[in-house]
Amino acid sequence: MYFSGLVSFLIKYNHLLLLLLSLEFMALSLYYGLFLFLSMMDYEFFFSMLFLVLSVSEGVLGLGILVMMVRSHGNDYLMSFSFLW
Repeated sequence: MYFSGLVSFLIKYNHLLLLLLSLEFMALSLYYGLFLFLSMMDYEFFFSMLFLVLSVSEGVLGLGILVMMVRSHGNDYLMSFSFLW
């Protein structure tokens, strides 16, 4: 799952929304692997909850940047922003 998210991240580099979706998919696959590892080893799930909180905050920050860019420029094409490159 992680590598398919990485491939989609590398292929779909034009739109910021598609990049954010593939990053969230990679975070979700890492959480799934972490959850399976912790459940097989009979550990507590506190670290997985911390990981979920951090990945949700990363997603919220990305969506906030996306909304700011769409409001100021009208689209989410990465190549049309002169201040990014």
